[in-house]
Amino acid sequence: MKDILSITERAAERIRHLMALRPEDAAPAHGIRIGVRNAGCSGMSYTMDYAEEVPPGAEVISQQGVTVVVDPAAVMFLIGTELDFSEDRLSATFVFNNPNVTSTCGCGESFAVN
Repeated sequence: MKDILSITERAAERIRHLMALRPEDAAPAHGIRIGVRNAGCSGMSYTMDYAEEVPPGAEVISQQGVTVVVDPAAVMFLIGTELDFSEDRLSATFVFNNPNVTSTCGCGESFAVN
């Protein structure tokens, strides 16, 4: 069986950075939560937020010293995905190298799967 998600060291470093920036008065977080939602011109887009709770059926992935909680509804769309992070002079973004994607929109904000 394929792993649901693998996390590169660059992505883990960025997650650690984001966790360190979380205000002390905010609710405790287990890590980062990843999901998908219907949006964009290709059909779906990724969501990311702090994981303040672990919903029933969620997958918890601990790699590279960080924790990522995958929403139950997103699991089937993310199997085999590599979570990376890319930064250049103009942008900084998490990159989902998802083998399940069959098409993306021109702007890269949404994707489709079969």
